[in-house]
Amino acid sequence: MSEGGYLGFAEVQYVHMPLPGERLVAFLSDGAFEEQRGSDWTPRWWRAEDFGIAVPVMILNGRRIEERAQIAQQGGSDWLASHLRHNGFDPFSIDGRDPAAFAWAILTAEERLERFAARPDRRYPAPIPYVIAETVKGFGFPGAGTNAAHNLPLGGNPSNDEVARQAFNDAARSLFVPSDELDRAIGALAVHGKQNRPPESRHPLAFRHPPSPRLPEPDWTRAGSPADCAMHALDRWFVRLVDHNPELRSRVGNPDELRSNHMGATLDRLRHRVNVCEPGTSEAVDGAVITALNEEAVAGAALANKGGLNLIVSYEAFAMKMLGGLRQEIVFARRQREIGRQPGWISVPLVVTSHTWENSKNEQSHQDPTIGEALLGEMSDTARVLFPVDANTAMAALRSVYGGRGQVACLIVSKRDMPHRLEAETATRFVEDGAAHFEGVPDAADLQIVAIGAYQLEEALKAASRLGRHGHRVLVTGICEPGRFRQPRDPIEAAFTAGDDAVAALFPPDLPRVIVTHTRPEPMLGLLRRLDGGPRRTTALGYISRGGTFDVPGMLFANRCSWAHLVDAAAPLAGWSRDDLLTPDERDAINGRGDPAHLLISTT
Repeated sequence: MSEGGYLGFAEVQYVHMPLPGERLVAFLSDGAFEEQRGSDWTPRWWRAEDFGIAVPVMILNGRRIEERAQIAQQGGSDWLASHLRHNGFDPFSIDGRDPAAFAWAILTAEERLERFAARPDRRYPAPIPYVIAETVKGFGFPGAGTNAAHNLPLGGNPSNDEVARQAFNDAARSLFVPSDELDRAIGALAVHGKQNRPPESRHPLAFRHPPSPRLPEPDWTRAGSPADCAMHALDRWFVRLVDHNPELRSRVGNPDELRSNHMGATLDRLRHRVNVCEPGTSEAVDGAVITALNEEAVAGAALANKGGLNLIVSYEAFAMKMLGGLRQEIVFARRQREIGRQPGWISVPLVVTSHTWENSKNEQSHQDPTIGEALLGEMSDTARVLFPVDANTAMAALRSVYGGRGQVACLIVSKRDMPHRLEAETATRFVEDGAAHFEGVPDAADLQIVAIGAYQLEEALKAASRLGRHGHRVLVTGICEPGRFRQPRDPIEAAFTAGDDAVAALFPPDLPRVIVTHTRPEPMLGLLRRLDGGPRRTTALGYISRGGTFDVPGMLFANRCSWAHLVDAAAPLAGWSRDDLLTPDERDAINGRGDPAHLLISTT
């Protein structure tokens, strides 16, 4: 079900996994307990109405790799039990070296939780039973209970070292069970047919394939209509999606500011999940919005809900905290594809807004395009990164994601009013093809400007207008999904990426080309190697780690991505004179000697 190499993510996901009628036992480690602390909130999220039975079992062996775990340092199982009770759990301890104790504990925990669920007067948080299985690390092997238990404590190779061999046999003797006794135990447990239950290897969680969601037609906006916010359009469409699919359990992972990110309709429809509602707020005991100032925990709620419909919304800079969890999902889903076992869960979108170019209130801490860059490093058939440019393309992009399976998709969306650039049909094709021409004719162009991102497209169109007034023919092309145009790294990715003919139609090979991107320019230029004609024919502009309390034009200027910088970058590629294309005041501004306001005056 999970790649599992990143500690702590099973803890924040397990409670959100089982659907009603299902049962899950989650074996957890005391080392991972120190990682994503959102697991403390399991009683805060569990509801008998929309969850199956979940039983956490911690293997409390007291050690990490190099030293004792924090639980052991702070008082062991007694301290842990007190901590768990404080957070709403109902803990109890067992001997973690006794298989029968585990069986008893699981049955007891399930019975306790079922008894609570059956109470008509139940109040939340639920007292989730929590099994503490006390043992020592490396039980049954040399070095048990010490740091040596983690690695190779024998001191020699037991195949040719008698001392090492004796040490191994002496320790392992405590684990020995005669084969006939093992056979009897297996026979007692292998009664799945009589009990009408699937084997653990066929648990429903491992084979999720919910019905395809009904995708309502978006309320498209006419191109050229007054500027509007793409996030408002996404918000309205997502509410309609939820209403069209009541049989799919909805989850929204929200670190904090859903309404600030212009998804107020979603919040009012699904509401924050709380134990006790505050009057006058969008809260409900059965709310589907999982909200906490813990990016890993709220992303885990959506990623775990593989039988339902999910959405994660975050500030772009803060989404980086989710990357480890997202990558676990991506890696495991990609491995499934490689062995021909396609993941069946409905793809999960991560919408990042309040992004690099429009967030000035907290300076550069909130100006970070790394999440998109990092996900573009993964296999593009499984990790999608999309840059819609207006309301219609944002809705088309989100609709495309929910039409897929086993993918994590990052949508980088502006939350400020932007011009409506594409009609419904062209917006849909922009997403399907991964790119589209916005201005100019490929066969007649002298230069191509490639824009990735909404603000970048606007600057590209301004630059094309200026160049056009000087008689230069410019092709402006927007890229929605850069991963479609990369050099594929294996046959699976090759089936997802654009073929050579499609690339040539969108990006004529002989044109000089300026790429302006939402991200840092270097990783995007490397990704788009198929578009790169070399340094004399291609250049890339983007975020260069300049920021602060700037407005959008200020951010574009500081990072050399304004229309004037595009014109300046195009001139040497096409053999034009910058002095002919820019006024002295404009040249002084981009040279750092003049007033940047001249660039705003020039475009009015």
